[in-house]
Amino acid sequence: MELGMIGLGRMGGNMAERLRKAGHTVIGYDQSADSKRDADSLEDLVGKLSAPRAVWVMVPAGEPTTETIRALGDLLEPGDVVIDGGNSKYTDDQIHAAALAEKDIGFVDCGVSGGVWGLTEGYGLMAGGSEENIALLQPIFDALKPEGSAGFVHAGSVGAGHFAKMVHNGIEYGIMQAYAEGWELLEATELVTDVRATFASWQKGTVVRSWLLDLAVRALEEDDHLTKLKGFAQDSGEGRWTVEAAVDHAVPLPVITAALFARFASRQEDSPAMKMVSALRQQFGGHAVEAAKGADAPGADVEPPAGGSDADAYPSG
Repeated sequence: MELGMIGLGRMGGNMAERLRKAGHTVIGYDQSADSKRDADSLEDLVGKLSAPRAVWVMVPAGEPTTETIRALGDLLEPGDVVIDGGNSKYTDDQIHAAALAEKDIGFVDCGVSGGVWGLTEGYGLMAGGSEENIALLQPIFDALKPEGSAGFVHAGSVGAGHFAKMVHNGIEYGIMQAYAEGWELLEATELVTDVRATFASWQKGTVVRSWLLDLAVRALEEDDHLTKLKGFAQDSGEGRWTVEAAVDHAVPLPVITAALFARFASRQEDSPAMKMVSALRQQFGGHAVEAAKGADAPGADVEPPAGGSDADAYPSG
């Protein structure tokens, strides 16, 4: 297939590369001239694609995404389709889909998980949209997802993909917080003399083994007691939206809500548990971290990748 990719930062750039390796043609555009872009403008990108066109938007959620989709609505033609792969709120999807539908342009929302590892491991994809548009884009989804049967779901109608990704990130908050609190308790006792090795021992044969645990061990191997990190972790917005949706649907989410509030608490003082959450976000997403005072934290002063207009599109997951 041919695909236009708007946003060539941490996520969009790697996704474009994975698609090309699978044999697809990707025309990339980014505001940065240093991004190895293939088009100099949205108009140029659309002009280089054959109809029916498919354009994947991978820029920060909110106004940047809204402005991009609005501009594409003026440039694309009936039968084309737009995919929003950023971390947009699911209620925005229905607004974007309705505006494009007036011009007979399709819309698909797709939550994407995988962080900086997606290039080699594949991405978890949660899509929302019509059966027709999903079928049109299936070769793209098949190339992006991990090998095998799992990794992609047509979750439902427009908005379902981002709703599913929102819940995914809420669960992620809870799991990360549990590992972080357990690590802090192990660090606090004199009985356990090797916390890193204890975490590493859980990687095989235990019921708490996971990719996040593997990343926690990796972080501890780089900084045994996480002394180089500040106990601060930003929330992405999706944790808030998950709690808001829980209130709207009268569904109790005590663990996810507590994990969200723990991130708020991290802004008030140097929380030891937040050091682990910060370390995990750096490991799976390549997020910049705040260095502890007087410490040279790896990655703390990392500049966003060249052409990284989507660098903040994935502040978690």
